[in-house]
Amino acid sequence: MFVLLIGLKTDQNIHNELILVPRWGLLAAVVALTAIGRFVHVIYIAPFLAEQKVVDAKSGLLPTTIAKRFFSKRNLIIGAVTAAVLLAVGNDIQAAVGPYWGVYVGMVRGFAIVYVIAWAIFYYRRFIGAHSYSIGFTLLVIYPVAMVALFGFQGSLKWVDNFGIQILIYVMLAWGLNIVVGLAGLLDLGYVAFYAVGAYSYALLGTHFGWSFWILLPAAGAMAALWGVILGFPVLRLRGDYLAIVTLAFGEIIRLVLINWREVTNGAAGISGVPKISFFGLISFNVSDPNYVAKVFGIAQSGAYYKIFLYYLILALCVLTAFVTVRLRSMPVGRAWEALREDEIACRSLGINTTTTKLTAFATGAMFGGFAGSFFAARQGFVSPESFIFLESAIILAIVVLGGMGSLGGIAVASVVMIGGTEILREMQFLKMIFGPDFTPELYRMLLFGVAMVIVMVWKPRGFVGSREPTAFLKERKAVSGEFTKEGHG
Repeated sequence: MFVLLIGLKTDQNIHNELILVPRWGLLAAVVALTAIGRFVHVIYIAPFLAEQKVVDAKSGLLPTTIAKRFFSKRNLIIGAVTAAVLLAVGNDIQAAVGPYWGVYVGMVRGFAIVYVIAWAIFYYRRFIGAHSYSIGFTLLVIYPVAMVALFGFQGSLKWVDNFGIQILIYVMLAWGLNIVVGLAGLLDLGYVAFYAVGAYSYALLGTHFGWSFWILLPAAGAMAALWGVILGFPVLRLRGDYLAIVTLAFGEIIRLVLINWREVTNGAAGISGVPKISFFGLISFNVSDPNYVAKVFGIAQSGAYYKIFLYYLILALCVLTAFVTVRLRSMPVGRAWEALREDEIACRSLGINTTTTKLTAFATGAMFGGFAGSFFAARQGFVSPESFIFLESAIILAIVVLGGMGSLGGIAVASVVMIGGTEILREMQFLKMIFGPDFTPELYRMLLFGVAMVIVMVWKPRGFVGSREPTAFLKERKAVSGEFTKEGHG
């Protein structure tokens, strides 16, 4: 596996021919690190973990856990002081030591900040678990403000756009797919098609007719919902692998139509010049407009204003998606989805119309995909078929599975870990000093997905969130452990 994944790399030569480039040095380094890691685990780590379960003969107590040793007050003081010092004078230190050692200074600063956050999460995990949604929403609201305070308006662009907006787009897409896969139990591998329909609906209508985003947003959602119903009709009698194959084909059909229908979609060249979003026509983000945000409020020009506006807009769309999903779960249609997921035959025997149940699931999930697509087109200012390949559907489905099917909070955490993790890889340029200047960290993002999938499936086979609260209950609402739910649906 290492030979195929790491030892060989595909490239193009001067004649535009596909060739294999061997990377035996990198392969040898990875194999050596793996062997050393396995040796250390067998000789030291495994015996040490076994000793943690042995009661001390004199005191009758178990040893102090590794986590409490790691998250001690002494280590917290060291981490907090290091983070504070490097945040204050880290840039000056990096300039003084040069680019080579400056990378390591930034890495130490990042590790110190992460340690302080992890320490707080570890000791206040019960409080965080009890108020997770309130804390998460508060952090999301103040996130752009914190980034501007730390890095300034121009410096915050990367953190607000590449991390904040990008993650929230995938949160919304995963929540939309969660309706189809997590609640209704319909395996959809072509969800990116609805994402593309929403994006091209906004791009075409906004470019040719100049319609406002606030009109095209519901229009894109309605168009995607219509295509969701169109997809739903042919697959009413299909389940499992057959349903997955048909939905996969549907996603590829949409992509091929976008490529070949050049008269409308401009083919593989895509559509450029997609209009920006304005604040209901009152405030514009185009510098040439008389109602440009900087002119209205008398402030300095900056592209960060538009990114911050887009951040809060996609946050509002995510809140809308979560609110509608929670409300639908408590309604008869939501309970019909869950009944369909557990057993379709029993669902029919109860008199539930499985045809309308499946169609409403496809239409509702597709609608939110269309919303996200229209926002994506407005954010990018350009759309092309290359943005809507099968890999996007696979990533969205992986986020739903990793987070826990049916769990909004778990899916949001999985989106942060997966999408945020791949974006952090772009910041790890110091790895080039270890593996050579040709090493590209972001190309290994799919390897990160694979490792995360293996880890979660081994330790948390039902996703990050292994329990759920039933929508129908008697006298008392109580969370159900993942051990008492059907495999894969906890």
